Amino acid sequence: MSKNGLGRVPAIPMNARHMSYWDMFATWVGANANNGTWYIGGVIAACGFLTASTTLIVTGIISYLLLAAASYMGYKTGLTAMTLTRASFGLRGSLLPSVINLIQFIGWAAVNTFIAATSMSYLFHDLFGWPVYGKPGGTMGLAIGIIVMSIFHLLSISLGQRSVQLIERIGIVLVFIFVIWESIVVFKTVSFHEILNWQPPHNLKMTPGAAIDVLAAFNLAWVTAASDFSRFTGVKKNATQASFLGANLGLFWFAFIGVIATIGTAITLNHFNPNDSDPSTIASKLGLGFLAMIVIILTSTTANAVNLMSAGSALTNMTRRLSLRVSLWVVTLVATAVTFLPIFVASFLTIFEAFLNGIGMVLGPEIGIFLADYFWLRHRQYDIDDFTKVHGQYWYRGGVNWIAIFVWVVSVSCYIGLKHVAIVANTIGATFIVIVVSMVLYGCLMKFTQKQGE
Repeated sequence: MSKNGLGRVPAIPMNARHMSYWDMFATWVGANANNGTWYIGGVIAACGFLTASTTLIVTGIISYLLLAAASYMGYKTGLTAMTLTRASFGLRGSLLPSVINLIQFIGWAAVNTFIAATSMSYLFHDLFGWPVYGKPGGTMGLAIGIIVMSIFHLLSISLGQRSVQLIERIGIVLVFIFVIWESIVVFKTVSFHEILNWQPPHNLKMTPGAAIDVLAAFNLAWVTAASDFSRFTGVKKNATQASFLGANLGLFWFAFIGVIATIGTAITLNHFNPNDSDPSTIASKLGLGFLAMIVIILTSTTANAVNLMSAGSALTNMTRRLSLRVSLWVVTLVATAVTFLPIFVASFLTIFEAFLNGIGMVLGPEIGIFLADYFWLRHRQYDIDDFTKVHGQYWYRGGVNWIAIFVWVVSVSCYIGLKHVAIVANTIGATFIVIVVSMVLYGCLMKFTQKQGE
């Protein structure tokens, strides 16, 4: 480790922080205003419009209040999210949340890349007459699209935070234009009254609890990346308010478009298929054409700039040998390889839903633990000098806070159990219950052991 005690991820001093309110706002709008959010909207459309809308708003507000709290931690300390987990999980124990973050953000990058590559297959069809993905021979266009998108992603993170900031500034303008355009086209095709009254086939209907868990898994991923960006601003409001508003705006706008476009397409074609919820398929069926595919591809780049930055930061926290820039290249190449999985393993929707369930299961307890540690137990005060100090206050036993690990395991088990309780699965879902359980259990056990040690 380096002499400053933080290895490859040093704290950013206040005088070196230049991220404005607009930059932070644009970062989080761009993080959610993308293909994946649209697809999530298409997935929860299986609840019907009113249920999907209600769960979307409530889940977004709760999730991004947690995002604002985590962003505050980065603003106060100047540290990355995974470095901060050393205080709650231990210097070595932080390997667990780092691995979770590494896997989930590589997964999200792969999800967005796959959807954008699907759009590219439509572009190749228009330009060269190649079959689109989903048709015989369409895999070639998808594969080339994955490679092209990965090159775009390497360029977007080539300068680290600077290039991410630039791509978000450009992307947010394109996103707004596209969403307004898409909204006009949808409502020209079908009326709002038709969308409001549409119901999915009974065998495909999603319960409110399932929708909440799907949305929570999507939203909470950003909570564990909040500090990676808020540490670049020296203003509290930029870190908290801009993050909360930007993330919610991106979520509500693009997920609502996903819900409306999917339902509108189902009404127009008199057929609902959740496998066709991706923006490329819907844009094609609504006749949006070439330009729509270009914008879908660009919005993937804005979202993945955030995903890859967070994955790179997690990898850097796991090793002393890789700089952030090298880590970014590594995770981008791994994400490229992962993107090919749906071609060989199962349908994209099947893999996507399994991925979301896995994220919801492991992320909630992690978030509950590190927020409870900072705001409840430590009263918003961390000793940064101890973040790499062997036998310091964050060393615990052998570098691991076994209480945090125990609470995480118990909470994950609780999530699995609650998913099989009908009243929970059908109403409020398991995710937020488990976050509260992890907070309370961790706080009480830590306070009990502290009293025993006095």
